[in-house]
Amino acid sequence: MPADKNGQAPWGKDDQKGAMNLVTPEVTLSAIQSVKQGCMIDLSHELKSGHLMLPTFMSPFLMSIWSDAATSQRMLREHMENTNDFWVFTERVELCTHTSTHVDALGHVTIGDEMYNGFSSQDSVNSFGLERLGIEQMPPAITRGVHVDLAGLDGGDALEGGRTISVAEVKKALGDAKVQLQPGDIIFLRTSPGQYYMTDNRTYIRSEPGIDVDAARWLTGEGVAAIGADNLAVEVTLYPDHGAILPVHQHTLVEAGVHLVENLALDGLMESGITTFCLIMIPIKITGATGCPLRPVALI
Repeated sequence: MPADKNGQAPWGKDDQKGAMNLVTPEVTLSAIQSVKQGCMIDLSHELKSGHLMLPTFMSPFLMSIWSDAATSQRMLREHMENTNDFWVFTERVELCTHTSTHVDALGHVTIGDEMYNGFSSQDSVNSFGLERLGIEQMPPAITRGVHVDLAGLDGGDALEGGRTISVAEVKKALGDAKVQLQPGDIIFLRTSPGQYYMTDNRTYIRSEPGIDVDAARWLTGEGVAAIGADNLAVEVTLYPDHGAILPVHQHTLVEAGVHLVENLALDGLMESGITTFCLIMIPIKITGATGCPLRPVALI
């Protein structure tokens, strides 16, 4: 639900939740009541070394054992007089919060200095993170998930990189699935570049199919709380308008307050033929972060 002409959100000048305000208790209860089987489908990829990354913008994923058996055994014996031969392992992890399946915070991008709800980035960002619009401001969501399979639009198993998905194609796919969007829905778009995920990362990130700004505007106008896809950016890259860098991000995150969920694993939904489901999506509360790893689950 886009802001007014002055850039202010419909939920007030201090709002930092954006379209997640549309996930009301009534929306959550309706989603829960739709569950019939009690089965779950995991919609996320693993976090592990070798993940795809955009140089300059993303740091590599690094994990190492911080406390090993020998160290823990020695320390516990020396300082706690341990007698039951207790060993413990802990690790240290360093990662970009946009690694693997993740959700973008509303403060992830700007339009010039402007952030969601008219906040100024100069007043809202410091060297230690976001003072406003960090991922900790995104509430957990239990709502209706909508799955739209667009991978076969061109007659194959997957759309080619750089292929724009139009408003008309999204509408037709929803119509074919007999689904009408409702306020508070979270929609996931399957385009199928996931076939290259962690097997051919260079191809995966070089360009991708996705929606354009017109399709994004239509979706946010329908009241979706978030938009996700099985690719790196949800939107088409490279964008057809020469010089435009991630304009869908600017519209959804800044103008509409709609979160983006990226690098989803949607083959399970495709194989099951499911179009609507109870979605459980709970972000990690990393204060000031521009996004966080996510493990969304479809409960059917």
